[in-house]
Amino acid sequence: MEAKKKKMVVSSILALSLMATLAGCSSGNDGSSAAEGTQAEGNSASGKEPVTLTYFSEDSSTNWNNMQDEVGKIITEKTGVKLDAEFAVGDPVQKISLIAATGDYPDLIAAKADVGKLVEAGAILDLTELIDKYAPNIKKMLGDKLVRTKYSLDDQAIYAIPTWSSVEEKKFKADGGFELQHRVVKEAGYPEIRTVKDFEKVIQDYITKHPTDENGNKNIGFSLNADDWHMYQVTNSGFQTTGGPDDGEYYIDQKTYQATYHFRRPEEKKYFRWLNHMNDIGLLDPESFVQKTDQFKAKVASGRVLGLADPEWDYGDGQNALKTAGKFDQTYGHYPVTMSKEYKDTSFWPAGFDGGYGISISSKTKDPVRAIKFLDFLASEEGQILSNWGIEGEHYTLENGKRTIIPEVQEQMNKDGAAFQKKSGIGLYWNLMVHYGDGIKDSTGNYFTRNYPELLTANYSEPEKEALKAYNAEHWKDLFPKEEEFQPRAYGAAYTMSLPNDDPAIILGAKMKDITWKRIPEAVMSKPEDFDKIWDAYMAELEKAGVKEMEESYTKHIQNRIKLWSSK
Repeated sequence: MEAKKKKMVVSSILALSLMATLAGCSSGNDGSSAAEGTQAEGNSASGKEPVTLTYFSEDSSTNWNNMQDEVGKIITEKTGVKLDAEFAVGDPVQKISLIAATGDYPDLIAAKADVGKLVEAGAILDLTELIDKYAPNIKKMLGDKLVRTKYSLDDQAIYAIPTWSSVEEKKFKADGGFELQHRVVKEAGYPEIRTVKDFEKVIQDYITKHPTDENGNKNIGFSLNADDWHMYQVTNSGFQTTGGPDDGEYYIDQKTYQATYHFRRPEEKKYFRWLNHMNDIGLLDPESFVQKTDQFKAKVASGRVLGLADPEWDYGDGQNALKTAGKFDQTYGHYPVTMSKEYKDTSFWPAGFDGGYGISISSKTKDPVRAIKFLDFLASEEGQILSNWGIEGEHYTLENGKRTIIPEVQEQMNKDGAAFQKKSGIGLYWNLMVHYGDGIKDSTGNYFTRNYPELLTANYSEPEKEALKAYNAEHWKDLFPKEEEFQPRAYGAAYTMSLPNDDPAIILGAKMKDITWKRIPEAVMSKPEDFDKIWDAYMAELEKAGVKEMEESYTKHIQNRIKLWSSK
């Protein structure tokens, strides 16, 4: 069936479902009308018998507790909805492909760039009408940014409620860049950590003096997590150290909007040559490209890994174990490391709001109105405060108008974050909701999220405070180039675009990934004298596989997104 015909069928299913829902709700037992359920903010979204919705997410959720956590129980109480959830194990793209191919659609699906597979299969609904009629909180929050949720210039349906990008945000917390243990920089006298050579030197000096830990185990200079999709974290450093914003696998020229497969930039060859050098001198973990994520986290938890180039959410479990053990000097600070000072770290280059990724409602959902109302509750101010802060009186207090986490609760968060989250549910529902990010205040004048300057300061350990003071900084963000130093990107973040499954950028992109994930480890782990030969063969292989055609296709999509977002 052609995609257009499938869309018509899905629209018919939705229309019938809406009619059935309206008929069933038009004269409830309490005499209320269906329209009364659409009021914004704080309304209970239930009004019906409890229902279980099936849910699949491409992101893992190791602390998921089947909504039996404290926050989850309140969400169910408010909405009548429970989730029968499944999270991706292994390659999430394969699971989405399987869902699309088999027709076994969960009620709610959280897909990323491969949402195009679901669109083509007729697996998900156009949410435009549902949002307009039944989701006042979502509609209010998105406002004039609603255009950014449209699928494409040619198909302006809304297939997903965006959840991975905050509608508005002013970040206070640095959680990326390159990381060094506090004890390493302290021993070095807190020198400037600005280039890869600075990073390398403090590690080399420390490991020369301390080749092993207190138990005689070998210290590791610099470790990478390249397990399956985590390879992206490894390769992203190529553009991050050479002035490129995070646009996924592409470097986008900010004037012409031409897309280049970012590995083809000569600047990035220098970064991977530096990794090769780190391997050659014994500072790179030799298991970087073969270890599994659990092994990587266990090494971090052991305190033996001196340096990282990894987002905090990826190594955080290992760092939390160090905190639990009281080894705060072996936790990490964040540094804006680039190849040389001619480049700026782009961690805080704003992308603006991206509407690409999020929650979709499947075409087989029996009650899409119920599903959208559930998501709308999560988007309400009540829902966001509940998800971020927990329950008033149990997790936080509101005194003189100021919301504050109860000290004993904060201590539990700091001591054992994973176990606390599983019990409380705080922060567990973030990727289910369209939301405001850090630095945005609610109607009471309090921040929506718990990442705000005063609380960050309160949670710093003594070694962390000492390091920040030595660098004349209040927060790690102070070491990084500020948002104002960058021009906003007219297309948002390129990686959030959802493309048709048969698009050359998708088909050829899969080939480029296979080539890159083979060649990068080969080049990094080779003898230095073989690096150029392997890199040249890599570049030639990309060209032979059609990288220029892929770039041309992606360029067209970037330029079309700019046209769409500029439309009224």
